[in-house]
Amino acid sequence: MKHRNDNLKRVIVDFKKLTPEILALLVERYPDGYDDDDIISFRNQHNDMIEAVEVTTEDTKYLVKVSSKLSVTMENYDVEDYEDFADDDPEAIQPPSMDDEEE
Repeated sequence: MKHRNDNLKRVIVDFKKLTPEILALLVERYPDGYDDDDIISFRNQHNDMIEAVEVTTEDTKYLVKVSSKLSVTMENYDVEDYEDFADDDPEAIQPPSMDDEEE
């Protein structure tokens, strides 16, 4: 018997490569944080044990590697911090100008 999720693309995501979109999905799925029951354990192609939490979009199942930094980031998540990223505006990310450093 095939499940709806059987044909989804599967992506393992490290904390360092977490996008604002995936972070938003994590916070939505686990608003009070995740616990041991939410963690999936598996071995990767190098036979290393990986622990991850799962979030699913329409076409992709993301397995986000669990770490203490992930927990802290989810706890401190504020949607307003990421509003500029929603438009994929290249000007939303700018290096600091020399004027900013003088302040």
